[in-house]
Amino acid sequence: LSHPECYGGLVFTSPRALEAIRICLKEKSKKEAWSKSLKQMWNMKPTYVVGKATASLVEEVGLIPQGEKSGNAEKLAEYICSREKPNSSALLFPCGALKREVLPAVLREKGIPLESLTVYQTTQHPDLQESLSTYFSQQGIPASIVFFSPSGVKFCLQHIQKLSGDLINQVKFAAIGPTTAQAMEGAGIPVSCTAGSPTPQELAAAIHRALHPQNC
Repeated sequence: LSHPECYGGLVFTSPRALEAIRICLKEKSKKEAWSKSLKQMWNMKPTYVVGKATASLVEEVGLIPQGEKSGNAEKLAEYICSREKPNSSALLFPCGALKREVLPAVLREKGIPLESLTVYQTTQHPDLQESLSTYFSQQGIPASIVFFSPSGVKFCLQHIQKLSGDLINQVKFAAIGPTTAQAMEGAGIPVSCTAGSPTPQELAAAIHRALHPQNC
């Protein structure tokens, strides 16, 4: 972050990457450097983001997001390719250890350099199994379950299947987007609905349609 002159811009595809940025800027000296000059230097270059949640966090650190309506990595990659020239300065991509290769692959194909930097790791919450067990014992089998990421499917599904038993077929499973839907299908879950775009409104509308098909 201290060397904006080395890069052509920034790419963020998750809120966690912004949390890492905030941790970097916690130290007083780094915060001052960011406010005095670094932020302005980065704002002379594009900051590409994948959705509204990430865009709002980008704004909070003082940067101007672009491409937030893209909604997923594939569409963001297309958006970047339409604005960047091949063989220009590399875009800095702070990302997670589980990042998909879609965005890097598309940019590589178009000759747009990208420097991926792993800044966080996705792990299972230590209380996940206990929390799910408590919910199911108190509330029973839910009408719908929403997955927000492939890692959510990876870490939660086995517990949900165990707790639901034969009644799992009654549950409507929803996905926040196509990537999560693919992970669900890969794990053998029937996807009842996918949000049209990764926003609370679109997700709520999709779940409503899945639960009340006769009201469409």
